[in-house]
Amino acid sequence: MNQESGANPGRSEPDDLVISSAEFITSASRPEQYPREDLPEMAFAGRSNVGKSALINCLVQRRKLVRTSRTPGRTQLINFFKINSAFMFVDLPGYGYARVSQSLRATWGPMVETYFDSRPNLRGIVQIMDLRHPPTPDDVSLWNWLEDKKIPAIPVLTKADKLSRAKWKPLAQAAGRILGISPSDFIFFSAETRQGRDQLLLKVKELMLH
Repeated sequence: MNQESGANPGRSEPDDLVISSAEFITSASRPEQYPREDLPEMAFAGRSNVGKSALINCLVQRRKLVRTSRTPGRTQLINFFKINSAFMFVDLPGYGYARVSQSLRATWGPMVETYFDSRPNLRGIVQIMDLRHPPTPDDVSLWNWLEDKKIPAIPVLTKADKLSRAKWKPLAQAAGRILGISPSDFIFFSAETRQGRDQLLLKVKELMLH
């Protein structure tokens, strides 16, 4: 994992949206391996290949903080990143990739559920879905599971740059019907254009301070 420093010098942002430092801390599969620092945490979850790594890299403005794999579903550990020395971003393993063995897929639930249940400094989840496709049964299961556990969740629809803006609203309406939420709850996101970056950071900040 790499650490890169410095924000984009060509763009001016409000102070509360500036991420000045981001560093990889550790990978873990069990509570005893989690960082001991008592910092608020925001976790990121999504099916493999929905652009989760690109989204996190876009938020922190580091091209390679979170490495992307050419083989979706390969990352099978919980990865912790310290942001601004003040909070953590937690990259959860991608779920639901068909080519991953059934036994490997079965480890996702217990490992992540253990993290959710044993981490009091968890403030919320960013659930990432691909705008181009309807939420899958895996997406719906996670969304309902978070709701049952009363864990705040921010629904994000990625790869918005792949479609014309005219298609965004009807696709969000369809996704909202599947998840049982308002289309206005979604954040449209593109790691390529930075669409939705500031909006998502503001939502994350709200949950961090909650």
